[in-house]
Amino acid sequence: MMRKTMGSMLAGWMLPWSLSLGMLGNAAAQPQPQAQALDPVEQRIAAEVKAWSPQALDLLKQSVLINSGTMNLQGVRQVGQLFRSQFDALGFKTSWVEMPPAMGRAGHLLATREGTPGRGKRLLLLGHLDTVFEPGSAVPMWELKDGRIRGQGVSDMKGGDVIVIAALRALHRAGVLDGAGIAVLFTGDEEEAGNPKTVSRGPMQELAKRSDLALSFEGSIIDKDGLATATVGRRATATWELQVSGRQGHSMAVFGANGYGAVYEAARILDAFRQQVAEPGLTFNPGLILGGTEVTVDTANSRGTAFGKTNVIANSVAVKGDLRYLDYAQRDRAQARMRDIVGHSLPGAGASIAFQESYPPMAVTPGNLKLLELYSRASQDAGLGRIGAVPAEARGAGDIQFVAPLLDSLDGLGASGNGAHSPNEDLDPASIERGAIRAALLIYRLTR
Repeated sequence: MMRKTMGSMLAGWMLPWSLSLGMLGNAAAQPQPQAQALDPVEQRIAAEVKAWSPQALDLLKQSVLINSGTMNLQGVRQVGQLFRSQFDALGFKTSWVEMPPAMGRAGHLLATREGTPGRGKRLLLLGHLDTVFEPGSAVPMWELKDGRIRGQGVSDMKGGDVIVIAALRALHRAGVLDGAGIAVLFTGDEEEAGNPKTVSRGPMQELAKRSDLALSFEGSIIDKDGLATATVGRRATATWELQVSGRQGHSMAVFGANGYGAVYEAARILDAFRQQVAEPGLTFNPGLILGGTEVTVDTANSRGTAFGKTNVIANSVAVKGDLRYLDYAQRDRAQARMRDIVGHSLPGAGASIAFQESYPPMAVTPGNLKLLELYSRASQDAGLGRIGAVPAEARGAGDIQFVAPLLDSLDGLGASGNGAHSPNEDLDPASIERGAIRAALLIYRLTR
């Protein structure tokens, strides 16, 4: 599958697209274009966003007060219906994309507008309806304190969903939405994507094939200097499982006739990973370890049991972990080193390791960097400041990665907050208006 690019908008940018993060530093060092005054239509767009800001926050509150943990299928659908009514009012054709019942996921909200052929870029806008907070969570649903909003999914990412709606509403009110080719997909299982991912993310990839550019509205990170940022690259994710065996026997013979056993062998392997595999942008985290003479692992629920006695050499260890990498070359290097380490066992022990892919990488590409430049220019023209780039290793996995190999993409266009996935998840309310103005101007310019 060939990756789409921004065509004439990318003059001078068409380089090989598997690029290092060094490009981020180079891009940041380039002179920034001077801000231009918004034309009358763009001024109307920004004014429409500002006029609707109180209603945008009210819509956010309505959505947050509905628990939509990934496994709360009814709650996810309710939030989807709330947002669906907004898209209906803007003239979008809406539908609910069902997932197979066996998958245990609620499905996705799809809203589309057919564009005028040959007019501007066809856009795919991404958000998600679910949160990490399942029913019964002790995290407050909605709390306003010291000028910030705290609650379940306020910044990850119901705030981003509201920004999408506020931006499109402003374009509609300004009379410039007709003729724009736009597809919006709000997934119902971003926090824990249903398997197989070829099914749960198949609709998204089909939409990408019919689009030119993808914009995702995960939260905008504010850097240490107070600069708003967007995301041009995200690391891939994979999992690994290490199985270690040892020769069971009396502990008095450990290091001798019975060898080192499974626990020492597992310790050797993990410490060798730490010392010999690490490189910039690569992480590998052992999240679950069980060892003893009787070990059972419940893979589906990431738990297990272990039994062992101190006077018996353990015969079994199981380790589960994740692997995050910038590109496939880095993945291949890491996996080769890990396999080599696993293959040199201590006496009386043996081990094997298996890898399973999860999210593909969002590579830092010339097209993604050009999109960032256009987004930053829109922000500056609106008087909202420059937009920087987040290093790929500073973000977790996200839906954008399933389409980034197919077309130029930009993420992190959502609301600004802190503490995502934690009891302290919060939101800067003013970031909804800022994000909606930036997004509306970018969408307007791209679709002309």
